[in-house]
Amino acid sequence: MSEPASISLGIASRYAQALFDLAAEGGALQALEADVDALEAALAASADLREVITSPVLTREDQGRAIAAVAAKLNFSELTTNTLALMAAKRRLFTLPQLVQDLRARIADAKGEVTAEVASAVALSAEQAAQLAEVLKGTVGKTVKLKTTVDETLIGGLVVKVGSKMIDTSIRSKLAALQNAMKEVG
Repeated sequence: MSEPASISLGIASRYAQALFDLAAEGGALQALEADVDALEAALAASADLREVITSPVLTREDQGRAIAAVAAKLNFSELTTNTLALMAAKRRLFTLPQLVQDLRARIADAKGEVTAEVASAVALSAEQAAQLAEVLKGTVGKTVKLKTTVDETLIGGLVVKVGSKMIDTSIRSKLAALQNAMKEVG
């Protein structure tokens, strides 16, 4: 990992720990989760917001006003709003994507959940997703939330990542393994 990336992760981790602890003490984890969902969606949808949080040209005050407007528009809790204001004052808004990831992991851990990233050749039906989540729950021992994507290059099958474990049942990987085996023989 590059040094700037690890610095960003360290900064984000400290803010996430403080925000999570305060929310847990105040019984506001559900509100924090809603704020994290809204913030993640806003960051994904708005190139302008991503530009504001990373721009070295904008002053602390400009970033503070912008993030306060976003917080008001998205109805963030007072705790989240104050944390974002502090981050703007300290010029730490550039770590928001890492903050969102860290908070999401802490909230999931507190709820006894784990997220599985699932790539499939075609979109999974609700029934297929529910069955997969149930099978993974039996394997992992925790409630599993699926984050699904479609990757047509898989041809068929699934690629499932849960934590550091990966299960690849795609036809693409089976064909690659067959190709390698044929190279070794010939």
